Amino acid sequence: MARRRPRRRRGGCLPALGVALLAVLVAGVGVVGVVTLLDRTRPRPPVAERCVAHLDGTDWSLSPDQAQNAALVSSLAVRRGLPARAVTIGLATALQESRLENIDYGDRDSIGLFQQRPSQGWGTVEQIMDPVYSTTKFYEGLEKVPGYQDLPVTEAAQAVQRSGFPDAYAQHEVRSRAWASALTGWSPAALRCTLRPVGTPTGTGPVVDRVARDWGDLPATAQLADGPEGTPSRVDLDATALVPDDASRAGWTLAQWAVAVARDTGVEGVTVADRTWTRSDPTWQPTDAPALPPGQVRVTVSG
Repeated sequence: MARRRPRRRRGGCLPALGVALLAVLVAGVGVVGVVTLLDRTRPRPPVAERCVAHLDGTDWSLSPDQAQNAALVSSLAVRRGLPARAVTIGLATALQESRLENIDYGDRDSIGLFQQRPSQGWGTVEQIMDPVYSTTKFYEGLEKVPGYQDLPVTEAAQAVQRSGFPDAYAQHEVRSRAWASALTGWSPAALRCTLRPVGTPTGTGPVVDRVARDWGDLPATAQLADGPEGTPSRVDLDATALVPDDASRAGWTLAQWAVAVARDTGVEGVTVADRTWTRSDPTWQPTDAPALPPGQVRVTVSG
């Protein structure tokens, strides 16, 4: 009598297949978890700090150090009642002469933002290395140039500087015009800076001191933090005197100046009208609070 073959159990491979799939799934989850953990613990790359002024569809970049010098070149022109064209000429000149940095070296005895030479009567080394002094001396020279507002940048700059390469100033004109337009308030919400978080809290002192240096006796009210830890301090500024016939433009003049000097003054945020710039979101965003009156600027700093 023939022996009967044992009947094969149907589906016998399915449990094994399920176990294998489960193992793969668990392994996959484990890999994802490890990757997530490593991603969270891996040091983030440092923020690439830069400032830009936007004009006609293009962003024109400067480093934060260049930006704070550009802010000074503009503020001193505004204080003298000079037009935005003078700021464009001043910025183009400083970009060519020193890369818009207050350097203590140059051709022969040239130094400072504008590479002015003590041997040619611009002042002492100590004076020229003061950017307020050197910028003021440049504008004093520019104001003596007949019709400088209507001259090409190269001719206006050369009339003051007497450079051996007068045509070189032209290459910086568009960048300078973008920054001049923002820093004199003609281009609202056009200037922004991407900056790292503030390290050590600064309080209001650096902002108040920089306002006094760049703007002189400008109405400023400092309010220290009064609240839970992390509550920012603030400085309220009145810019209306900067452009007597246009409070709105005056506000944007001062607000974008404040952004340009934010790295060195510990500024966390700047509010003007109904817009706010912050380090955490370095674009001009609508505010949740009621708009500030025209010409008023609020600067917040780490408390």
